Amino acid sequence: MSAPTQARTVEDAVEAEERSAAERPGPRRAHRWLAWAVVVASAVFCAVATVTYQQARSSEALAYGRARDAALADARQGLARLNTVQAATVEGSLQSWLSATTGPLHEQLQRTGGADATTLRQAGASARGTVTEAALTELDTRAGTARLIATVTVELTPKSGAPSTDRKRFEAGLARTPDGWKITSLTAVPVGAS
Repeated sequence: MSAPTQARTVEDAVEAEERSAAERPGPRRAHRWLAWAVVVASAVFCAVATVTYQQARSSEALAYGRARDAALADARQGLARLNTVQAATVEGSLQSWLSATTGPLHEQLQRTGGADATTLRQAGASARGTVTEAALTELDTRAGTARLIATVTVELTPKSGAPSTDRKRFEAGLARTPDGWKITSLTAVPVGAS
């Protein structure tokens, strides 16, 4: 065989081997398919996650959850105010009580405000309420009403004597107002009661 013919035969053999390698499924081809499958699966996951997130973001359940959180936060703050009084600024404390209430409780506090101020000034004690536990037992977002149960720790500092701490439980009615949720009724629940 001559050199050019021999070179041609080797060249043909290399081409035949390359075609054969390209046609048979090897590790490179399998990896390529696997990579594409991962890309497609990722794209599908992202699309489904986006749609689900958008639905959840605009759902009634999310709106209800936000209303519940707002009612609970406002009620906790209002209940703490109603259990707090500063002996040095009784009028400011009573004003804070009024700002935390609406409806019948608000009207009652307005009626008894003068007598309450006199009693508190004479006592000379200060109290600071902290809501330690609270939960909504009812929430009607359409009617704008809710019910709350809560435990409050009250730190009492008398005019004379040693400070003390008391634990109280309350049930409160709430109403939604333009200024947020306000307390409409407040009932003390005995600590031993269930």
